[in-house]
Amino acid sequence: MDVTHSTNDEQATRWNGRAGHAWVDAQAVLDQTLKAFEGPLVEAAAAEHGGRVLDVGCGTGGTTLAVARRLGPAGHCVGVDISEPVITAARERAEREGTPASFIRADAAEHPFEPAAFDAVISRFGVMFFDDPVRAFANLRRAARDGAGLRFIAWRGPAENPFMTTAERAAAPLLPSLPARRTDGPGQFAFGDSANIHRILEESGWSGVDIRPIDEECTLPERELVGYFTRLGPLGQVLPDADEQTRSRIVETVRAAFEPFVHGTEVRFTGACWLVDARA
Repeated sequence: MDVTHSTNDEQATRWNGRAGHAWVDAQAVLDQTLKAFEGPLVEAAAAEHGGRVLDVGCGTGGTTLAVARRLGPAGHCVGVDISEPVITAARERAEREGTPASFIRADAAEHPFEPAAFDAVISRFGVMFFDDPVRAFANLRRAARDGAGLRFIAWRGPAENPFMTTAERAAAPLLPSLPARRTDGPGQFAFGDSANIHRILEESGWSGVDIRPIDEECTLPERELVGYFTRLGPLGQVLPDADEQTRSRIVETVRAAFEPFVHGTEVRFTGACWLVDARA
């Protein structure tokens, strides 16, 4: 059953607006670019007894559907995301594929999941946006049965992921209104400090925390690069409001800054992340 649960906060506003629609538009490119991070989550979900899996911050459903296909009729995967546009896209994908996954539009930090309903909790880049991560992971702990596994992948710091900040660094001199990245609050790099991850999980009731660095080569077609950096990330939030002349200068400047990552018809970069495991 698909469920909708209303939320009201800064992240809900962002992901139900321009950012959410940008992720839907870039679905195919993002699925390809982040494909390397899918396998560890599918394997973890398949290894748990019971087959009831919760995918947190599921986006347009790529990982949710991959898990559902792997589990088959013996299991069930539920995706949860705060964004109505991405949940709508995920539901449509599941229907087109005929894959029996379900989706909840909700804030996973607050949603009243059935207690002990899941045998595994997974996430690919979906847990770094909680306003109160301890409270959020405590809610996910209540949703997991005793002994359930938690596995998620989160970005390490911006210094180890230069591709991810290239656009804003190049555009900043031309766009004073561009917001600066924060690493001390909700956002892509909120989990860059492994000690902070340990603290959050232990305070929220998870145990056996194991954090390992993983580095994966990610690719996208060069023809998609301009669309990528003009729609996603901090630049994608403000560039549509710029005048045409400013926009053209920024696109030219930023595209040049990405040149070290361009190899012929392909863009390549290393995704420097944490692979995090814990137990309920």
